[in-house]
Amino acid sequence: MKISIIIPVFNEEQNIGRLLEYLLKHNKGFIAEIIVVDGGSLDQTLAITRQFSSVKIIFSEKSRAKQMNAGARIAKAEILYFLHADSYPPFHFDNYIIKALKNDKKAGCFIMKFDKNHWWLKLMAQFTRINHRSCRGGDQSLFIKKELFFKLGGYNENYIVYEDNELIGKLYDLGEFTIINKWLTTSARLYEKLGVWQTQWLFCQICWKKFKGASPEQLYSCYQSKVNSST
Repeated sequence: MKISIIIPVFNEEQNIGRLLEYLLKHNKGFIAEIIVVDGGSLDQTLAITRQFSSVKIIFSEKSRAKQMNAGARIAKAEILYFLHADSYPPFHFDNYIIKALKNDKKAGCFIMKFDKNHWWLKLMAQFTRINHRSCRGGDQSLFIKKELFFKLGGYNENYIVYEDNELIGKLYDLGEFTIINKWLTTSARLYEKLGVWQTQWLFCQICWKKFKGASPEQLYSCYQSKVNSST
């Protein structure tokens, strides 16, 4: 079993080089390829990525769902691993993924902590230990067998936000989700930009609106209004 890592990027010059170095250094040999899917970066993201000769670069319309689906379509490994450019899985992450998928589940993620020392974010990290859909999110990364990914239709490209949760919800409905009890560390940059409480309130609003039947466009409008108001 091998893994194709898929990383959607847009203007990630501050993160992509460090992440690629980390992934290439801290794996156990189960990585078939790393695919960086660029959504039209205007900074040095591509120039930095091209310094890693073993990394594939492809292009897609900007949208995490569309970018990740594009990466999945060309992936050659049996397992897909979707990872954000500012998230660092544990050492030997590929070995943990292989072991987890050999135990009858077909998808899952790691537990997650933030790179910011704030009591609320530390508490939120502890909730990611709970194997329930309400405790999931894209920053935790997602590994899934390719066959199942395409059977479910991949990421729903109507969603610009909430695309991860929409797919993960389907996996929970099938009973195919597992949690690896090893820490992935992700950036708290949105919390730093909007503030911890404003960011948490935004996520609560989006989840509530989705529960009440809001469309993908309405969810994105809610997200954009909060993010734009902070600039």
